[in-house]
Amino acid sequence: MTTNVGDLDWGSVRPDVDLPEQRGDGSPQAPDGPSRPTPGAPAIRLPRQLRGHAADPWWVRLALLVLLATAAVLYLWGLGASGNANSFYAAAVQAGTQSWKALFFGSFDSSNFITVDKPPASLWVMALSGRIFGFSSWSMLAPDALEGVASVGILYLAVRRWIGPRAGLVAGAMLALTPVAVLMFRFNNPDALLTLLLVIAAYCVVRATEDGSYRWIALTGVAVGFAFLTKMMQAFLPVPAFGLVYLVAAPTSIGRRLLGLLAGVGGVLVAAGWFVAAVELWPKNARPFIGGSTNNSFLELTFGYNGLGRIFGGSGNGGGAGGPGGQAGGQLPAGIAQYLQGTPAGGRFGGAGGGGGAGPGGMFGGPTGWHRMFGSQFGTQISWLLPAALIVLLGGLWVTRAAPRTDRVRAGLLLWGAWTLATGVVFSYMSGTIHPYYTVALAPGIAGVVAFGGTALWRARNSRVARTLMTVAVGVTGGWAFVLLDRSPGWYPALRFVVLVAAILAALALLVGPRLVGRRLVGRRLVGRPWATVAVAGVATAVAIALAAPSAAYALDTASTPHMGAIPTAGPATAGGGGFPGTRGSQFFGGGNVPGFGPGAGAGGQPGSGQGGGGFGAGFGAGFGAGFGAGESANSELVQLLRNGQKGYRWVAATSGSQTAGSLELASGTAIMAMGGFNGGDPAPTLAEFKQYVAQHNIHYYISGGGFGGGGFGGGGGFGGRGSSGITSWVQSTFTARTVGGQTVYDLTQPRT
Repeated sequence: MTTNVGDLDWGSVRPDVDLPEQRGDGSPQAPDGPSRPTPGAPAIRLPRQLRGHAADPWWVRLALLVLLATAAVLYLWGLGASGNANSFYAAAVQAGTQSWKALFFGSFDSSNFITVDKPPASLWVMALSGRIFGFSSWSMLAPDALEGVASVGILYLAVRRWIGPRAGLVAGAMLALTPVAVLMFRFNNPDALLTLLLVIAAYCVVRATEDGSYRWIALTGVAVGFAFLTKMMQAFLPVPAFGLVYLVAAPTSIGRRLLGLLAGVGGVLVAAGWFVAAVELWPKNARPFIGGSTNNSFLELTFGYNGLGRIFGGSGNGGGAGGPGGQAGGQLPAGIAQYLQGTPAGGRFGGAGGGGGAGPGGMFGGPTGWHRMFGSQFGTQISWLLPAALIVLLGGLWVTRAAPRTDRVRAGLLLWGAWTLATGVVFSYMSGTIHPYYTVALAPGIAGVVAFGGTALWRARNSRVARTLMTVAVGVTGGWAFVLLDRSPGWYPALRFVVLVAAILAALALLVGPRLVGRRLVGRRLVGRPWATVAVAGVATAVAIALAAPSAAYALDTASTPHMGAIPTAGPATAGGGGFPGTRGSQFFGGGNVPGFGPGAGAGGQPGSGQGGGGFGAGFGAGFGAGFGAGESANSELVQLLRNGQKGYRWVAATSGSQTAGSLELASGTAIMAMGGFNGGDPAPTLAEFKQYVAQHNIHYYISGGGFGGGGFGGGGGFGGRGSSGITSWVQSTFTARTVGGQTVYDLTQPRT
């Protein structure tokens, strides 16, 4: 008996090892089901904890443990070097360790004046860690790193159930080595927890789709609900994929599938609704102001600034009718506006307006369009495998076109492919504020679709179309990696040529692969098997270099570089700097001095150095340099003044915006009132409310400047013109000023004489 070698896996005479057992409808049986003895399997007896499922090859569990351990080292090693990372969230975490009320609401300060402009779920995790281990950089960032390891493990489980352990390991490795994922799993923004919760939701969809389970689809909704409490509307981007897969592939009637979707919606409402109801029903004078909202409403924040405003602009986002705050938007100084025109930063402001009303795209996101994810800001963060994902998605759907409705391979393609497409399209065309690190939400989808699509094409490799698509996917990915690596001139320049050569060799091998291993199989013995093994090993190595090496190199560089500030980015070209991406090769703010403008002196960066603190002159430097810089530096004399003056006061000081307030809170451990919230534009407090706080001796000092509102656009009124200019004028005319550590401080207990 002879068999064409193309019917088997290259280098293997046991195709049943590579594929899960099949049900009668052609879909893979759950991996924990029964398995057949594998002829010729190595006689290795591992401890029970290492053996894994009986259907898996002996080495799978070991490989999984190595993968998780590698991810843990990648995310945890040297974690403390990033200090407080994003000081905006770090201050809120510290406040949560000092006040249970601040922890519950996600308050920026322990005296509960205003919240951060996001829901508090990620802060809950970090603050609870700080309460257990004491507040520090490690206790704050370690939960995010562990969330990353958990995301890798759960993605493996989700992919493994439907297409086997090899594909699961590949998907987990791709997620672990995505540069923006490495960045976010070592940072204190909400995106780490958001990614974990959405991967959990996808796993629950997988379980629900296997038998139409109401319980698992409801748990999907619960995971999405808590993801909403992490980053609001962004949590819903993969939800169409979840519903589509369950509706199409669950092995039950259409009526039960529709009822299952209702159960999922119920899970979302229960998991998220309790907190929304608590905040909305809580007396407003007994809780902090909801940062980022215009009327102190969590619902308005949800559908405004963090909802439709992100998609269409306005409501506090760039790209709408005005600047942040939804107002007319203060004007940039004429010289700065002229400089920004024609620079990469120009699109982030969208013209001369403070919020970029007339701009072509989202604030800090560049022009909208299908090419955004491949552009200079986003490309090196997430797009390494995006071309391959799109190619193998189309190929996988083509080779499964005749499969039954419940086919698990096609269901997996729909799940991860729809996740990638829905999220990618929204990110590409949204006109509001968007930052490159948002794209970590694409990483699980890309990893899943490459694993499913690549495996589907490999199983159909006897087809010339499938082999051609695999060849194109590897070749295009290698060529695109060459382009992306060229965006970091001087950084290991030989790497891009190694990747390009490996991609060419791998593409050729995939195209003519069956010829490399002979053509005949006698019984269950492959003639010339050693050659087959060598050929497979060579092809696998070339494919791995082409697909994984450049992304992994960026990931390692990201892990070895401290990141601080509000807009971190991954990779060597923009690593390290804080605020506006980075210090090494940055194309805009934070990358060095800007020609024609003096150094910024703001509290939180190195004056004029581009290390997160340099800016455009004194006012703009203080606003953007300190605001988007590391925010770690605080004058010791000023800190000592705050510590000595905090007794008996609810807030030891008030200042405009969260940037200066955050650095002072973290350095002094005191409660600072961040007037106007993140950018100084929130309508809190009013002048009347501030006067009342002063009259009641709730505030000791007023610190001039700070954040966007202090020395920035519109004469100290913040971007949106709703800031603290009236309060500043009243304080200046009413109280005595003195200079402390180079900062103007007003003692609100000492009226002017």
